[in-house]
Amino acid sequence: MLPAIFGLAGLTLSDDELAFFRDADPAGYILFGRNIEDREQVRALTDSLRAIHGRDRLFICIDQEGGRVARMKPPVWQAYPPGEAFERLYELAPASAIEAARCNAEALGLDLAEAGISVDCYPSLDLRRPGAHDVIGDRAFGSDPMRVAALGRAALAGLARAGVVGCIKHMPGHGRAMADSHKELPTVDASPEQLEEDLAPFRSLADAPVGMTAHVRYAAWDAENAGTLSPVVVGDVIRQRIGFAGLLLTDDLDMEALNGSVPERAARAIAAGCDIALNCWAKMDDMVGIANALPAISEEAKLRLQRALISAGDSGTAGDQAELTAKRNALLALLEHSEARA
Repeated sequence: MLPAIFGLAGLTLSDDELAFFRDADPAGYILFGRNIEDREQVRALTDSLRAIHGRDRLFICIDQEGGRVARMKPPVWQAYPPGEAFERLYELAPASAIEAARCNAEALGLDLAEAGISVDCYPSLDLRRPGAHDVIGDRAFGSDPMRVAALGRAALAGLARAGVVGCIKHMPGHGRAMADSHKELPTVDASPEQLEEDLAPFRSLADAPVGMTAHVRYAAWDAENAGTLSPVVVGDVIRQRIGFAGLLLTDDLDMEALNGSVPERAARAIAAGCDIALNCWAKMDDMVGIANALPAISEEAKLRLQRALISAGDSGTAGDQAELTAKRNALLALLEHSEARA
């Protein structure tokens, strides 16, 4: 098995993709808007991916957070609120906000489970920082570590009830970045003492089954390398100080924060200690290059992958999606009623 997750070019697998994926045997796949048309098409696509490998439990992921980060959109699928909505309710009623976040994630997870998607790259545990770039912004559950951890744990629990694995991101924290790592490499100059606050939500959820790195350079830890490519950040900070023992994915290796060719980036990330190289854009030359550049997945990473895929519950135990959505809406409406009375 290759320690990589690959993207797909279109709504169905091409003959070239089918042949390459069968030969390379990647750990999994990621879907984007270009791969999504309607319920029947997405399910047929994910079924075709499972058929390649003969694995019922296959790592097929997506970025479906709600708000501005959603690959499955109305009118086929319902819209979901961003993290900020639950933070605002938390100010008024913490227990209600936690339950609303859980119901929301469970309803969202049911969409994914129906589509044959097994992993959601959600929740973000990054702390929102005033003045920072808005690439995180309203995606965050707030700026207080305890609050972010509580809402993040509720989101993981909701997804798991729907039979979907959650992925915490972006370790060890993207919230201080003053630039968008999709476009350039942000450098965070905060002290080690200041960065302890950023680690706190990840440390609270260190038992999460899957996590994702940040393409951010942390001067206090490694002044030369982005976190994804840094043995110090991956080994000392994420694995040791945070205590994360789950499956560690890179953020998308196509992002402009990183230099070198995409296969070179993948090789450096695996060498730095990441378990899986994430390559999203379905460029065949890059995917072939990654397959040639990477060793077979390590036994430790393979065990983490297996544990992650069995960590979610059975979607048959989940609630009714309409009832979950109605409960979430009723809880979020408490905030509107409170503001109206103010």
